[in-house]
Amino acid sequence: MEQGPIVVVLHSDSVPDDERMDRVAGRATIRYTEAPGLANALRGAEILFVYDFRTRALPGAWYAADRLRWVHMGSTGVDPAMFPELRASDVVVTNTRGVFDAAIAEYVLGQILGFAKDLSGSLLLQQRHEWRHRESERVAGSTALIVGTGSIGRHIARLLRAVGMTVRAVGRRERAADPDFGEVTTDLHAELARADYVVAIAPLTERTRNMFDAAAFAAMKPHARFVNVGRGELVVTDDLVAALRTGSIAAAALDVVDPEPLPADHPLWELPNVRITPHNSGDFIGWRTEIVDAFTENFDNWIAGRPLDNVVDKRLGYVPG
Repeated sequence: MEQGPIVVVLHSDSVPDDERMDRVAGRATIRYTEAPGLANALRGAEILFVYDFRTRALPGAWYAADRLRWVHMGSTGVDPAMFPELRASDVVVTNTRGVFDAAIAEYVLGQILGFAKDLSGSLLLQQRHEWRHRESERVAGSTALIVGTGSIGRHIARLLRAVGMTVRAVGRRERAADPDFGEVTTDLHAELARADYVVAIAPLTERTRNMFDAAAFAAMKPHARFVNVGRGELVVTDDLVAALRTGSIAAAALDVVDPEPLPADHPLWELPNVRITPHNSGDFIGWRTEIVDAFTENFDNWIAGRPLDNVVDKRLGYVPG
């Protein structure tokens, strides 16, 4: 017998831990579904928890969302939910802001250190059993440009400052003397020309899609390294490949790509100055538990009639502030 609001949990191969979902189960009816059954599950449901946050199933099932009032994304990026029908509706969208911040910041620092210390070159020499003395770069004193000034960008800025890097940022609004970013500007190309490392962590919106194109890479220093932990669609992939091949930029570390997953025959795999990871920069041990906890805590707010945490501005496509 159904009780309380109906909560749909969209998952892929695994469902959230039962113990973590107990806070919801006692006060609601939970329907677990994978993508093919989403439309049927949405009928009569008030809440959708997108636990499988890489899914693209929601637009195709939207016609069945006859009572839906709240969608919670189990990720920071909400672009899979920003289709016209949902934007135009009264449905509230929230995200899991904060869960992945520290892990992604650590990933960015790790990639920067890997470039500066040429760790991949050292591994190659080790595999050859070759003892060769080399010098490496310092990261202290270099300049990092962070493109995207949300909570993840702030964590990245703090960590890079802690190792002595100069941090600047590009965001939607200009401001001076920001405690984490220093100066924030809106002129991407002017800032690209000043940076030794460029970190892309902007949300994917119509404004940011393809922002890193041939002109952007041409504006960068030839020794600059590009790190993308935002979305693959921030980048014109063919332009990035060309910039790496011609030496317009020195190297790239890509946790996200377009297309994704990256086809086995894609030229990015073969470029020696590219580091690729499979969209897992934020996936620390225990992350699944934390995204469930973020949802259940927000569910407490819903039941109590309190304001929800991390409400997305659907016009902007992200949580402002």
